Amino acid sequence: MIGMLKWLLLAAAIVCEVSGTLALRSSEGLARVGPSAFTAVAYAASFVLLAQVLKQGMPVGIAYGVWAAIGVVLVAILGNVLYGDRLTSLMFVGFALIAAGVVLVEIGAPHVNG
Repeated sequence: MIGMLKWLLLAAAIVCEVSGTLALRSSEGLARVGPSAFTAVAYAASFVLLAQVLKQGMPVGIAYGVWAAIGVVLVAILGNVLYGDRLTSLMFVGFALIAAGVVLVEIGAPHVNG
């Protein structure tokens, strides 16, 4: 159950980080108060949750790698959906390489029960 908690906390941290980044886009260079405040709160929540993941014992390389990789892919895809940011076929190759890299880091990491 503790192992699952780490992953749920990491998923929540990713959701907060992605939400904050998308709000940052809406803040128009931090000129709009609402999206700017949301960005700050979302980023703070993301870091608090990420810290809890690390406290639960997930290796920092795994936690940060998954957090950053999923964040990059989600922000790019949601940027396309919400803001019309262009996605290219080469970007999808990059997404696949990011995923492969995270899997290799996870597979290569020493695992301890719990």
